[in-house]
Amino acid sequence: MKKDHISNAVIRRLPRYFRHLNDLHDAGIIRISSSALGKSLGATASQIRQDLSCFGEFGQQGYGYNVEALRNEIADILGINNRHTAIVLGTGNLGRALMENFHFSRSGFTLTAAFDTNPAIVGTTIGSVPVYHADTLEEFLSHGVADVAVLTVPQRVTHETADRLVKAGVRGIWNFTNIELNITEPGVIVEDVHFADSLLALSYMISDRDKGN
Repeated sequence: MKKDHISNAVIRRLPRYFRHLNDLHDAGIIRISSSALGKSLGATASQIRQDLSCFGEFGQQGYGYNVEALRNEIADILGINNRHTAIVLGTGNLGRALMENFHFSRSGFTLTAAFDTNPAIVGTTIGSVPVYHADTLEEFLSHGVADVAVLTVPQRVTHETADRLVKAGVRGIWNFTNIELNITEPGVIVEDVHFADSLLALSYMISDRDKGN
């Protein structure tokens, strides 16, 4: 029985659990205990059990977890099997790199289109995905709204582009522009990605360690 409220911390740990269980499955591991799973993830067995109990009961006392079954359960929880659709706004260096190297399908997304204003790119394909002119965004979405838009446009057009996406019915924005989006439209979720944050956290930890020597 799923709990009514799931904390953001639990939600953000689930993808890590899924990745690890996927690796265990590929390695031929059939079952694993919560203590072994926690140890390999740098967590406690109690935390693993508490996190999973937010969504139901998956383990068996004395047996642990069936790796394949738990992996599939978490995939369902994360919506990987829902076959969401995604589009990319902005096919510069970062947008192109994501389209060519990030495996959207492994996360349950089908990348259907990309949009740009560069005449040298519009009308081409990147990784078999067609690139359309940004002016045709609303027309494209009128034929079938994408679940998520990957935002890699220049900062000067970030807010304008996000507003267009929301008005066109896009439900989620994966924002790589380094500008925080404050969207209050009900039902629209924004995930802001700042590469520098993790690098600065690493910088702090290195600096802090050096101070302790």
